[in-house]
Amino acid sequence: MPPYRVLVQRDLPVPMSDGVTLLADRYVPVGAVRPPTVLVRSPYGRRGVFGLAFGRAFARRGFQVLLQSCRGGFGSGGLLDPLGDEHEDGLATLAWLRGQPWYGGSLAMHGPSYLGYTQWAIAPFAGPDLKAMATSVTASQFRDAAYVGGAFALESSLIWTTLTASLETRFGGAGALLAPRRTRRAALSGRPLGELDVLSAGRGLPFFQDLLTHHADPAPYWGRRDFSAAVGRVEAAVTMVGGWYDVFLPWQVKDYTAMRAAGRRPYLTIGPWYHADVRHGRVANADALAWFRAHLLGDPSGLREQPVRLYVTGAGEWRDYPDWPVPGMREQRWHLQPGSALSPDNPQDCGPDRYRYDPAHPTPALGGPVLLGNSEPRDNRRLEARRDVLVYTGPELREDTDMIGPVSADLYVRSSGEHADLVVRVCDVHPDGASYNVCEGVRRLAPGAPPAGPDGVRRVRVDLWPIGHRFRRGHRIRLHVAGGAYPRIARNLGTGEPLGTGRAMVAADHEVFHDPARPSAVVLPLVPG
Repeated sequence: MPPYRVLVQRDLPVPMSDGVTLLADRYVPVGAVRPPTVLVRSPYGRRGVFGLAFGRAFARRGFQVLLQSCRGGFGSGGLLDPLGDEHEDGLATLAWLRGQPWYGGSLAMHGPSYLGYTQWAIAPFAGPDLKAMATSVTASQFRDAAYVGGAFALESSLIWTTLTASLETRFGGAGALLAPRRTRRAALSGRPLGELDVLSAGRGLPFFQDLLTHHADPAPYWGRRDFSAAVGRVEAAVTMVGGWYDVFLPWQVKDYTAMRAAGRRPYLTIGPWYHADVRHGRVANADALAWFRAHLLGDPSGLREQPVRLYVTGAGEWRDYPDWPVPGMREQRWHLQPGSALSPDNPQDCGPDRYRYDPAHPTPALGGPVLLGNSEPRDNRRLEARRDVLVYTGPELREDTDMIGPVSADLYVRSSGEHADLVVRVCDVHPDGASYNVCEGVRRLAPGAPPAGPDGVRRVRVDLWPIGHRFRRGHRIRLHVAGGAYPRIARNLGTGEPLGTGRAMVAADHEVFHDPARPSAVVLPLVPG
C-alpha cells in the first residue's frame, strides 16, 4: 500500500489535572478510517527530527500520531520537574485523548530514553485500549542508573541536566552538541560536586542538585519516579530495543525479566549500540512499525519467530533465542589466581593483592557506558599500566568462547577505610595485546554494607553490565579491579561526607583476597557452542 499523505495539526492544547496546558502536534494519515493512535511524549521538542522520525514516519504508514511536549518545554506550560510529573501528566493526556472525536479506541506508545520512561510511567495504569508499546534504550526507573552500584554516575547526570538546560536557549542546538565537552571540563575541575552545574551550564540546575541531595536516602524522592514494581501489570504487548553499551541496559533487561515472570511475552533486541548511537534509532523505528502493525492492525507478517534477538559482539552476528537468559547458559567462575592470572581452575593458596586508591588522583575510565558520546569499546592498556588498577589475565583461549547473559564479580576485599568504591571490568585481550573493555560494574562500600568479618574482610558482589560476546580463539579474558572510573563515576572521597559538599579526601589501601577460603572470581555466562 502506498504511503499516506500526512496532515499536521499544530499546538493542540491538552489540559492537565492542575490546570497547566501542554501542547501537542497531531499527525494524520489522510484517508485512513479511524486509525490507531501512537502517543509520543517528549521533553526535547515536537518539530524537526522528532516530527519526522515519530510523526510523519508513522502517519505515512496509517497511524495517527500525537507528539506532545512534556511540561515546561517548547510551549507547554508549567516547569519541568524531571521524571516527577510524567505519571499524572500522561494519564491526563490519555483522558483528553479519549474525549477527542478522532480517537479510534486503540492506542500505542513509542520512543527512546526519556520518551520510553514516559511510557512506563503510565502503562500499568493506562487501561485496555493501550495495545502496544515500543521502548528503546530506556527503563521503568532511572534511579539505579544515576546511583549505579550505590555510586554516582557523575558524567551522565551532569550531561543530561546541562543538555536540558540549554535546549530552549537561542543556541540550543549548539548547546546540546557542546554539553559533553562542557560537562567533562566541569567534572574534571576538582570542585565539589554541588558546584559543577554552575561550571557546566552557567547556572544552578535543580534536578542535578536533587540527585546529589537524595543520594544518601533515595527512597522518598524516587518513590513517585520509579515504576519498576508495576512492570508486570502491563498488559500491552511490549517490544524493547537496547544496546550492549547503553547506560540503561541492566535495568531494561530487568524490565524484560519482570514481564516474563508475570507471564507476559515481550520482545527484546540488543545490538552493538551505545545510548546516543543513531543506528539503534532506525532499528527501533522499524521494530515499532512491525510491532504496531501486528498488535493494532492485525498484520503479524513483520514479526520474527523468536522473541529475543541479540547481536553477539566478537562474532559479528545476530542470533535469535526464545528467552533471556538464553537457554543452555551456565555460570562459570573464573577465579583470580597468583601472578595476576585468571582461570576457571580452583583458586590456589596465596596472599592478597594490593592497590592504593587516592581520590586526589582518581583512577580514570577509558570507555564504558555514558549518556552522550561514543561508548564503544576502547583499548585499555594505558589504564592497565596504572598502579591503582589490579589486572588478572586468563590463558590464551583454545577455541571460540561465547559468553551471553548476566555478569557479576564475587570479591573478598579489605580496605583501610569504610568508604570505598569497587570498579570491576571485563576486557577482551586480542593477540596483538590490545585490551578492549567488554562490560563493567561498580559497587559503593559503606560502613556495614556489606558487613565485614572479624578479620575486616568483606564479601562483595558487583553486578556488571550483561554481555553477548564471543572471546575468539587466541584471545584472552582479562579482569580489572580498581577504586574508581572518573569522571563517569564520581570519586569516592573516602570520608562519607555528603555527596554534593564533600571536600576532604582520604586515600585508601585495598586488599583483594583469592585463596581457597576466599575464592574471588568473576562469574561469566558461558553458552556452549
